[in-house]
Amino acid sequence: MRDPLGRNITYLRLSVTELCNLRCRYCMPAEGVEKRRHEDMLTEEETVLAVKAAASLGIEKVRLTGGEPLVKKNILSIAEKVAAVPGIRELCLTTNGIRLPQLAKSLRAAGVRRVNVSLDTLDPAKYAHITRIGDLSDALRGLEAALSAGFEKVKINAVLLGGFNDDEIPALAGLTRRWPVDVRFIELMPMGGDLTQGAFVPGDVVLETLPELEKLPEDGPVARLYTLPGALGQVGIISPLSCQFCDRCDRIRLTADGRIKPCLHQRAEYPLKGLDEAGMRRQFEAAILHKPPWHGELSYAAPSQAGRTMDRIGG
Repeated sequence: MRDPLGRNITYLRLSVTELCNLRCRYCMPAEGVEKRRHEDMLTEEETVLAVKAAASLGIEKVRLTGGEPLVKKNILSIAEKVAAVPGIRELCLTTNGIRLPQLAKSLRAAGVRRVNVSLDTLDPAKYAHITRIGDLSDALRGLEAALSAGFEKVKINAVLLGGFNDDEIPALAGLTRRWPVDVRFIELMPMGGDLTQGAFVPGDVVLETLPELEKLPEDGPVARLYTLPGALGQVGIISPLSCQFCDRCDRIRLTADGRIKPCLHQRAEYPLKGLDEAGMRRQFEAAILHKPPWHGELSYAAPSQAGRTMDRIGG
């Protein structure tokens, strides 16, 4: 389905939980999120029904997110049922990787084709700091499990953080020489957390740090793609602040409590929990028809107007 600006909306980012087994400083509070009542969240049946409604309008790609989707007890059942929805051509998942050693092969068997692993640093002490409770070795074991499970693509998501990991750009990009992975550097979005103004680093700092990067053709509306000479994978730069891509945005989001967000950074939401498939379809139609032209000004002084922190929307 096309929105009023002619953008073809084919991609649904589907949050299955607000809970997480880490406490990343730019994403959620140190104490985690308050666990909500079970009846306030989408059931598995409602989640699958929502995907069917979205697919009937042209959604072809679904990404399972959270929170951390792999802490969801029925994540394998959800993945298998979503992958089987007519019209869904690609099922992906974003994870911190901690539970991939136990689940990677089962996720692949359930129909997940691609996995993104969040990894902001290769320094154990810095990893423990940014996640508050995490162990880098667990994340690296998860990454290796993903590479062994036979996914069509494995990507690493690294949020650029000034004074924290901007000195690790060569090391993180160098993972594309070690493994057949794509490393995507993502600009920090002003969505709360305990980070300071200086934490924002524009994506172009990657190009300045790695002048040997070679430009590749674009593959989708979000990431600018490059490669290091002789690398097995690609380097991507995602710049939602310094190089906006709103005019090419092809996605909508569904939160774990059943609210469609046409735009990550705007407050508008369209509830669908408790509706039948026809009612859900109408809500998806309304959300797409009211998708804004752009997300508005974003900076430390002009933070996101999402109305939720990232953990309550879906990464």
